[in-house]
Amino acid sequence: MGAGYSHDHGHGHGNGHSHAPADFGNAFAIGVVLNTAFVIIEASYGFWSGSMALVADAGHNLSDVLALLLAWGASILAKRAPSQRFTYGLKSSTILAAMANAGLLLVALGAILFETLSRLYDPAPVAGMTMVIVASIGIAVNTGTALLFMRGRKDDLNIRGAFLHMTADALVSVGVVIAGIAILITGALWIDPVTSLIIVAIIAWGTWGLLKDSVKMGLLAVPEGIEESAVRRYLAGLPGVAAVHDLHIWAMSTTETALTAHLVIPGGTAGDAFLSDISDHLAHDFRIGHSTIQIETTQDCDSC
Repeated sequence: MGAGYSHDHGHGHGNGHSHAPADFGNAFAIGVVLNTAFVIIEASYGFWSGSMALVADAGHNLSDVLALLLAWGASILAKRAPSQRFTYGLKSSTILAAMANAGLLLVALGAILFETLSRLYDPAPVAGMTMVIVASIGIAVNTGTALLFMRGRKDDLNIRGAFLHMTADALVSVGVVIAGIAILITGALWIDPVTSLIIVAIIAWGTWGLLKDSVKMGLLAVPEGIEESAVRRYLAGLPGVAAVHDLHIWAMSTTETALTAHLVIPGGTAGDAFLSDISDHLAHDFRIGHSTIQIETTQDCDSC
């Protein structure tokens, strides 16, 4: 670089930030086994009883099994060490998994919606008691699985997705139970496909949120919960800082956030301690665990 420029880099690894996804291996394994068994039971009884509400719920549960497998695989890949080719490691695989999960849900929604509309125009006999019993089992399975992911739902999009899917499934199963009881009482066959449509709407709402968040991460948007303006104000308010430019904040994975910024300090920096303090503050207050700060002594930086 030309004379008059000082380029220092601080990489923050403060205690306020987790550098890798928490280990949910056992939770994923239990969740996959329980939900796979339930999918087989629910789909079998759904077709046997003629209940599209049960079939719809089983289809969603199947997509959740695939989602759990994808999220599990991505969480393992995210822990791989960096290489010469992948200098960040494979951390972004968690973002790709979230996108793939959203895609799987959309495909499942289309298939369920098609069959449900057919049943709406041509209602078929439904075994209400079977709906109630099987869906009740679903409430227990989905609630138990959701609890396995409760503690990580705020820190990882993959874990949050698993938690929300399981929670939604539990609520959907409650809806199926209510529909089954209503059919037993009234004998109205239209209740089953209408309940299935409501299930589709609930799944679509959750899928939209997952798709939106994963696409934002894939496009390197500032992660949710971090305000670019607040980070900029903090950096601009540091002693001796005349300007802040080339500020970038993005998600390296569903659990890790990176930042790069250029600080114009005409008087120069106090040294490594100054950079270390910035990195620690970004980690603890903004949950940005990987920061690179470049110091410049003038704003006339052609390369910037």
